[in-house]
This record gives sequence, structure tokens and C-alpha cells, in this order.
Amino acid sequence: MRPRPRPHPPINGRGIFTGTGLIITGLAATLAALIFPIWSYTDRSGTGVDVLNAETVSTRFGPLSGLDRDFVTKVRLAGLWELPAGRLAQQKGTTPAVRTAGRHLIDGHVFLDERARDVASRLGLALPNEPTDQQKEWLATLNAAQGVTYDREFANILRLAHGKVFSVVAQVRASTRNSLVRALADDANTTVLDHIKVLEATGYVDFDALARHMAAGNAPPLTPAPAPPGPTTDPGPVVPLTPPPSPTYPLPPPATSPPPNIPGNSNQVRDNGGGLAAQ
Repeated sequence: MRPRPRPHPPINGRGIFTGTGLIITGLAATLAALIFPIWSYTDRSGTGVDVLNAETVSTRFGPLSGLDRDFVTKVRLAGLWELPAGRLAQQKGTTPAVRTAGRHLIDGHVFLDERARDVASRLGLALPNEPTDQQKEWLATLNAAQGVTYDREFANILRLAHGKVFSVVAQVRASTRNSLVRALADDANTTVLDHIKVLEATGYVDFDALARHMAAGNAPPLTPAPAPPGPTTDPGPVVPLTPPPSPTYPLPPPATSPPPNIPGNSNQVRDNGGGLAAQ
């Protein structure tokens, strides 16, 4: 008779299949998942700083970023529609304050447009030669308005546009590494602030409506300037820049500005597809 086999104790698990082994395996997998993305992106282009600098090119005057090019374009675009708006204000404005604001627009943008074209030439940038569709609509609105309605349209549309540009100027001035763009931002800052003041001095700016539109981010569209294919040619030495002209026309005292509320006219401001306009 064959002896009965001796029973063996049950196997609870060995190696990685034990409870401790499973915990260690899980921790190792987690660590690998954390390390792999860092390793896999090492020395790769198109990530991190490379993405931020993708549109930046080298120039004699320092790095030129995509934001720098957009800014020069915006200065040019502002002149293309605000110069006609200023001339129109001198013809159609019903008060000295509105006509004074128009003269400031002309003086400021004649100067800034010349500066922007000079900077673009040195940096090899192409600039637009006509306003955007939105800016053409604003000019059409001003052309169609008459009397006090025109005064309100002019003050509110231009004040909204200048407020948006003012924030762009600050961003560029704080971040640019290009000496030509930095100097243009200084000139634009002085000119835009002067225009904001004379527009507010008309007495027609609806600040409540302006605050709502600014909070909503209802900004004039940006037309990006084309990026140069590579480093620009030698633009020559830096020439000292002419400071912005001193205001030729003093701000009118508040007493000469008509009150915003005039019988028979509403002081509400409506959104005419991108700008402020009075009803």
C-alpha cells in the first residue's frame, strides 16, 4: 500500500504577487509616469520657451517679437482712421471742445504715423495702407451723424478705441526687448493719453457704458503684421528719436463743454458693432 502524500500549506503569493510586491510595483509605475513626460520633452523644440519665442526674430535693435510687430501695425492702423476722424471733427463738431479734440487727433497721428513707418522700414515690416472693416464702419457712423449726435458719437467711439490701445501700449512697453519698438511705445503712450484727455474734456463720454464695454473686452480687431522670413538686413545706426510734439491747443475749460444731457437727446450709448455710439 502506497503511503499517503503529506499535505502542503496553501501558497499565499510570492514575488511581485505578494501584497508588499503589489504596493512596490504600483509606486514604481507612478514614479515612471511622473518622470517620463519630463524625460520625453527634454531637448525638444516647440515646447515651453520655444513656443513663446516662435515668432521672435533677431534685429540690430534687439529681438522683435510677434507682439512688437502687431503693435507697430496697430499704430499705423490707428492713424489710417483717426486722422480722417480728426479732420471730420473740425468740420462737423458743434463745440470748441470737440473741434479741439479733432485737432489733437490730427497732430498726434501725423506724428505717430511718421514714426511707425520709419520703425517699420528699419525693421523690414510691411504695414497696411487702409483701415480695417471695423474702423471703416466707425468712420461711416461719424460721416452719417449730425449735430449733437455727431459730437456724442465722436467722443464715445474714439474714447473707447483709445482706451483699448492704451492697454496694448503698456503691455508692449513693459515687455519689448527692441529699442525701436520701445521708443515708439513711449511716443504712443504720450499721444494716446493726450487724446484720451481731450476726448473726455468734450463732456460727452459716457463712462458707465465705457466701463461695461471695457469689461466685456470689446476691442477693435488686430491685424497682425507679417513676420519677416529671417533676420532683417542691417538697418543702419540708431538715430536719436524726435520727442512727441507739445500740444498746440490747450484743453478747453470744463465750462466751455456742453453738458451731456440735452433736452430732446438721449445720452445712452449703444454698441454699434464694436464701438460706442450715442442714440
